[in-house]
Amino acid sequence: MKFTLPDQKDAVLDCKQQAVRAVRFSADSRYCMTCGGDKSVKLWNPHRSLFLKTYTGHGNEVLDVQGSGDNSQICTGGMDKSVVLFDVASGQALRKYRDHAGTVNCVKFNEESTVILSGSLDSTVRVWDTRSRGYKPIQIMDEAKDSVTSIQVSDHEILTGSADGRIRRYDLRIGRIFADFIGKAVTSVTFTRDGQCSLLSCQDDTVKLMDKDTGEMLNEFTGHKNRQYKIDSCLNNEDTLVVSGSEDGKVYLWDLVEAKLVHTLDHQTTRPVHSLSFHHAEACLLTASADKVFVWRSSQPEDS
Repeated sequence: MKFTLPDQKDAVLDCKQQAVRAVRFSADSRYCMTCGGDKSVKLWNPHRSLFLKTYTGHGNEVLDVQGSGDNSQICTGGMDKSVVLFDVASGQALRKYRDHAGTVNCVKFNEESTVILSGSLDSTVRVWDTRSRGYKPIQIMDEAKDSVTSIQVSDHEILTGSADGRIRRYDLRIGRIFADFIGKAVTSVTFTRDGQCSLLSCQDDTVKLMDKDTGEMLNEFTGHKNRQYKIDSCLNNEDTLVVSGSEDGKVYLWDLVEAKLVHTLDHQTTRPVHSLSFHHAEACLLTASADKVFVWRSSQPEDS
């Protein structure tokens, strides 16, 4: 599967947010959200290069954003140590949670979008009930020894990556925590679609595929640069490709099974490509570098 950047006017979103800190597809991949250094969150239709709405409510840079399962709400976290819940239609901030003692690096809804999980520089994950009128977290997970950089959620598990070099998996069905020591700071974690493995980015120029239950490393993907920044990695819509940003202005795509580099996407810049999001059903990728978001589509059929 090769990717091409279509005609520039249709493929590049000039976000005008100083620096885009994260880009995320909505749950149905029809829309995307960007958050940036100008304290704002923006909603887009990336398939038509349409800007739709701006959301404000943070007092400093917004570092992560996610939409709810029904597209009605957006949650965000930022350098002002707060988590904000927005109503998509009205643009109003519905809730602002301020219990963290440090920058909020990452936010995620649970599958029902009734709970927000936030990971912070204060080494904790805090859990917020969006249906409650209270502003205190309903649970605090403080097992990490350093900044929590990334969170992933499934129907019964929470996966976190931390700058302490560990990933932690919380199994909610049996009430247990499983921790695996990776070594270097972990900057991105995600589940494979079959739920059997976890994919993680490390600040030693590697992306690793781990067996979720045994902690065994199944594959390692190299060639990109990741030493200083929080760099995203993910899988494509078919779980056949591993995709990672890089500090050299490119995106790298490897074959999941063979760990062979199959393609690179050159962004014509020396700035890091740090955030990315893959369409849930199609060969379409969003990447963020500096103040722009790039839309990439496959130039070949899915089965090629």
